[in-house]
Formats: sequence, C-alpha cells, structure tokens
Amino acid sequence: MKIREIEAKSILSKSQVYDYALNPYVGCQHGCVYCYAKFMKRFTGHSEKWGEFVDVKMNAPELLAYEVKRKKAGRVWISGVCDPYQPLEKRYMLTLRCLEILVENGWPFTVQTKSPLVLRDIGILKKATDAEVGFTITTADEKIRRIFEPGAPPLKERIDALARLRLERIKTFAMIAPILPGADGLVSVLKGKVEYVILDRLNYHYADKTYKSHGMQWAMEDSFFSQKGEELKTAFEREGIPCQIVF
Repeated sequence: MKIREIEAKSILSKSQVYDYALNPYVGCQHGCVYCYAKFMKRFTGHSEKWGEFVDVKMNAPELLAYEVKRKKAGRVWISGVCDPYQPLEKRYMLTLRCLEILVENGWPFTVQTKSPLVLRDIGILKKATDAEVGFTITTADEKIRRIFEPGAPPLKERIDALARLRLERIKTFAMIAPILPGADGLVSVLKGKVEYVILDRLNYHYADKTYKSHGMQWAMEDSFFSQKGEELKTAFEREGIPCQIVF
C-alpha cells in the first residue's frame, strides 16, 4: 500500500447526490472490485492498482473550516469517492476533525462507509442537529463479500455497527449498491437497524471479470438487477422499511 500525504486546494466539491461531497482521502484501502470511484486513478498520477494507494489530504480540516464560512450551507456527503473510515482514518483522524467542524457550524451531513470505525465518533455524531450514517452492504453472504470486497470489514461488523448507531438514536440507512447475489438475506438482518434502504445496480465495467470468473455472468444482465431490485423493494416495504431503487 502506497501512502502519500498531500495538500489539497479545496475540500467541498459539488455533488450530483447531495449539495456537496467531502473526500478526506483519494483512493481506498478496501479495494472493492466493483468500485465506481476507480475513475479517480487517472487524476492521481499513480501507477498502482486501485486499492493499493491512498493520498491523504492533510489540510482537509483547515480547508473545510475556511470553506464553510464562505459557502452557502448545504448537506455534505462524506464521502463520494472514498471510504471516510478506511483504516488510515484511525491514524489521521481527518474525518473526525471534519465532522467536528460541520457540527460546530450547524451543517447537515451524510456519512457513508463500510467500516465500524465510525462508532469511534458517536460522541460528535450525537451532537449534530442533522446527521445520518449509511453503511454500504451488498450481500448477506460472507463468501460473496470476500470475493467482491476483499479489504472491507466483514458483514457482521457492519450490521452490528448499524444496530449500535440506532441504539444511540443516530439516523441510519443501508445502501445495497451494487446488488450482489445473496442480497435477499439482508431484509431480515437489517430490520430494526435502519430507517430506509437504497438499492442500486452495477453500472460499471470494473467487476466484469470477477463476475465471470466466478460463474456469475447472469448477474451482469439488466434483467437480474431489475427483477432483484423489485423483489427486494417489496420485501423491505413489507417489513415497514422504506426502500428506493435508484436505477
């Protein structure tokens, strides 16, 4: 893993999902094979494969403190193209420091992660007036998880983290994106742990070889995602969990 400490020029970028996106890191140690953020590599100058490098934006908190005073307040997505709680966050604490600034200034934010490290920051999350934490969970099958998310935390750790956050009265959601084989089992395990669920398909070519090498060509077809998406939506809503399909 190549770690490079850098100075960024700005930290709040426009987002098509929320008002802003905030990425304290470029690259991600989780190395999920389907990750759409792989397109970022061409802007970094790295020769390493995606998942084998991370650039650490050392001045992210200082930039954020400056920008929140000069930009119109809006919801911040943490993060759009990296996991804000990847293992390096334990050392650098950039996400924590950015959360403190957002809370101090009353800005709303949405955290999206695969890591239970977010539990470290429960204290600051509880101080926020409008915050939510979402976990990306793509399947209930740990064997499938290891194929597609080799560097990410196990499923049980994510489910347990959601339960803890909900217990602390922090708004939670699950992002099943992309829908992977074994996603059906998530309906029962997420019940009582999330306020809503978002479903998305695999829209990108990055995981193609992995699907085929494990005999899952059928899961690359539009029919798989459309059928499975509707089935999951019906199942979640039957349990009283609002569910949105975004493809």
